[in-house]
Amino acid sequence: MHEMALAEGILRIIEDQAAAGGFERVRRVRVEVGKLAGVEVEALRFSFDAVMNNSVAESAVLEILETPGQGWCLDCGTTVEIGALYDACPLCGGYQVHASGGMEMRVLDLEVDRSAEAPG
Repeated sequence: MHEMALAEGILRIIEDQAAAGGFERVRRVRVEVGKLAGVEVEALRFSFDAVMNNSVAESAVLEILETPGQGWCLDCGTTVEIGALYDACPLCGGYQVHASGGMEMRVLDLEVDRSAEAPG
């Protein structure tokens, strides 16, 4: 399950930000996941809860914002929404659709509690 590795990557980002920003607890983690990213959202939720155990983000809520897949249709020259790689163009029915969006996954922001000694 590669979602476990993704959750571990999110934890590394959180730990790096905690060291740089001096916060002691993460309340919420907002992550953007594209429809074409190949991420099973429920498996990521499960993995997130397991990986965050005994960390600064132990009780953090994971908020996942799913973004649609996008493709550029070479046949009709239009950007269209697609639900999967290799889908036909919903406008012209052509199969020359090059995926152009919705393949990314990124941490958008963290809602944190700062320690009393932390700057700013």
